[in-house]
Amino acid sequence: MASLESVHVLLVDDNQHMRAITSAILQSAGIRKVREAHDGAAALEALRDHPVDLAIVDFNMFPLDGVEFTRLVRNSPDSANPYLPIIMMTGHSEKSRVQEARDAGVTEFVVKPITARAILERMQAVILRPRAFVKADTYFGPDRRRQNPVNYKGPFRRASDQKREDSSAA
Repeated sequence: MASLESVHVLLVDDNQHMRAITSAILQSAGIRKVREAHDGAAALEALRDHPVDLAIVDFNMFPLDGVEFTRLVRNSPDSANPYLPIIMMTGHSEKSRVQEARDAGVTEFVVKPITARAILERMQAVILRPRAFVKADTYFGPDRRRQNPVNYKGPFRRASDQKREDSSAA
């Protein structure tokens, strides 16, 4: 990966040991500008005072967890950067948790125990392959679709939609 010296990272976790481990991984990758916060509320304050390029946040924190932090970054009228890439890290990888984070506007997801490879791959994804942002009535954040199927033919996604489209053309 290209030099990461100029990347400013906000690292948010209520566990000081986890912050130390993650910070060491980031520093070993050449990142020199890591700002730490112990919960989502402190992270929001840090964002107001210090622009960052990327946030790595824990899912479970008190009083403001990573999901609510993400929602506020994405949707709050006074958000410092609603387009901020956010990597969620958690020890809970249940599908419902991943979907909750995704639906809040998280850019990438990494499961604890983290590895240097996993963190750096997620960072590479958000830096080198950013996804377009979507604004809808109930969602603002990175496009939640991970792929664009080659045979995609517009808004008709279900087999029944396809049949309806075929019958209307006849």
